[in-house]
Amino acid sequence: MVRRWVCLATLGPIGVAALVYLVVVRGFIEGDADHGLAWPLLGALPLFVLGMWLLTVSSSRTAVLVALASTAMLVGSAYETFVARNIEIMVEPWFPLFNVIGLTADAAATSALLVVFATFPTGVVEHRWQRVAVAFLWTPLLVGPLTLLTTPHVVMSQYIGISGDAITNPFAVPWLEWAAPVVELLVVQAWVAAALGVAVLGSRAIFGTPEVRARTRVMGLTVALALVAFVLWTFLPGNWLIEVFVYGSLLALPVAAVHGIFRSGAFDIAPDDRGRMVARSSNLLITVVYAAGVAMPAVLLSDRLRVVPAILITTMAAVALLPVRTWMQRWIHRAVFGDRERQLTMLSELGAQLERAGEPRELLNRLAEAVREGLDASWVRIRIASRDGALAAVPMGVAGAAADVSGVDGDEPEPVESCDLLHGDETLGRIELGHRHRGEYTDAERTMLRTVAGQAAASVANVLLTAQLAEQLDELTASRERLVAVQDDERRRLERDLHDGIQQDVVAQIAGLRLARNRLQRGELTAAELEELQDQARETLTDLRELARGIHPPVLSDNGLVAAVESGVARFPIPLTVEANDRVRAERFPDDVETTAYYVVREALANTAKHANATHASVGLVRSDGHLRIAISDDGCGIGPAASGSHGGLANIRDRVAALRGTVHVSPNEPSGTVVLVELPLDGVGPAASAREEAPVG
Repeated sequence: MVRRWVCLATLGPIGVAALVYLVVVRGFIEGDADHGLAWPLLGALPLFVLGMWLLTVSSSRTAVLVALASTAMLVGSAYETFVARNIEIMVEPWFPLFNVIGLTADAAATSALLVVFATFPTGVVEHRWQRVAVAFLWTPLLVGPLTLLTTPHVVMSQYIGISGDAITNPFAVPWLEWAAPVVELLVVQAWVAAALGVAVLGSRAIFGTPEVRARTRVMGLTVALALVAFVLWTFLPGNWLIEVFVYGSLLALPVAAVHGIFRSGAFDIAPDDRGRMVARSSNLLITVVYAAGVAMPAVLLSDRLRVVPAILITTMAAVALLPVRTWMQRWIHRAVFGDRERQLTMLSELGAQLERAGEPRELLNRLAEAVREGLDASWVRIRIASRDGALAAVPMGVAGAAADVSGVDGDEPEPVESCDLLHGDETLGRIELGHRHRGEYTDAERTMLRTVAGQAAASVANVLLTAQLAEQLDELTASRERLVAVQDDERRRLERDLHDGIQQDVVAQIAGLRLARNRLQRGELTAAELEELQDQARETLTDLRELARGIHPPVLSDNGLVAAVESGVARFPIPLTVEANDRVRAERFPDDVETTAYYVVREALANTAKHANATHASVGLVRSDGHLRIAISDDGCGIGPAASGSHGGLANIRDRVAALRGTVHVSPNEPSGTVVLVELPLDGVGPAASAREEAPVG
């Protein structure tokens, strides 16, 4: 952070001062046809704007190098202009030292740009030889001191147009003059460094891994075009078409850099910031490129045009390039933010589409279709999460071609992008997207997906809740009907037992008492007859107790839940163990909880005895987190789908537990058998649960 602001505060004023000097001197003071402003305005200025902007958003070394190179280009041009206007300083003894400024500025621009190109976009290369070559790219920076020490005459920049062969260099060391040709070949001309830089970039763009090739392809092509343009410019100077080609390729370099930000995160710009950064830089660079394109004809043809034709050509260029500028802005806007018009249409229509959906599958299909059309996805799947948070294996909402969604041989393809449907802290499901028809998903499109998911989550939650309530209402209605039927059956059983059993015994006893009274009046009643009537009354009392035990066992009222469950251990046809700690054994729960728990255990054990073919069963009772947890397990053959339906013993268990707002979970036991886990809320009755409560059994 500190480094980039120091560079900005240093390089910015230097570059601006050099540019102002060039424009004032060449454009106003001299003002001749051969003003030489094409290079600073069309070549260096766009790169300088890019470099200064990068220093405000990035701390990467590559951003500093871009700023350094563009500033050095302006400083080199300013130096050349200053020397050309003040030729008399060339005879001064200190001029060889002063000339080092111009040589170093040109060398810094060359080396920095070569390093940027060779290491684009991350600033790091992949192979050792490439790292060695990148280090060698800095050798042109030695041009100043090496020529000062080895060459007996002053080596001038080739862009000044003045030879320094006649100017003596008093700082040259005679015994180092033998190295002057080597310095001229390796450092002054800089062709070796340029060739190495292009070789590194070319090897990465052509022979690198697929990822490296994708990241360097655009910049490699742009540099190749610029290299061709400069070669043509070297051998065919003065051709204005080639000059247009040269400056056009230079204007393309910032565009390629912006493309690198957007596609590859060049200059260490984070993925979440790329869209915003590209939007800002593109607007700035499009303005600069547009201005340069408008001014290019007049600047390059200034020696051939008068004022009026220059104005007319500039005006026509501005009008002709305006649609191009608009198209570039729209193209970049779509590339960064996607097809915003289509996406806004999707958002505006989404609410109405969701309102028209009446049930979950219809709503999710509408949502999937809207996302597919808005984001140009090949397919969209929406999976709903269960209560335990796991996503359903079969998607409820699908959009796209059946072959695309199902994949090859019916296997579902992996999603390219996904986004959870969140409603508060609850995860309702997930939207999964296939690949785009055109290109890849951008950060803006991912943001749009999150926006759509957030907007649709409330509607999805409402529809799912409505469907869940309707399902619960149907289940509640069916449960009540089953309870009423059970109560009617139980009432008829009691009536039948009373009528056929106890009622007949009582009628017989009444008749016996009438006979005993008559025999007593006649003095014929014996003690044995009274004892017989007493035994009959005792048997009737026993029958009544047995009948009452089937309705509500006395041991449950007298000794509690655990004792009532254990009372049936001896009569159970297979070995049965009851597990409960001392706290649960001593605690008395609310009457409705104890009654429900007792009959749930009896019903589950009855199912085990009838259907499980088990050799052992167990009942575990634990109080935890304000709930009574009951686990009935066996080692039998397990439970089938038919046994877990809406009828039979498990249905009765669910009905009883639902009446107390409890839960029932049936799962396989390991290694065999079934576990029925029941939780009954205690509603704060009894001692509060503590951190030392045991985990649920089973």
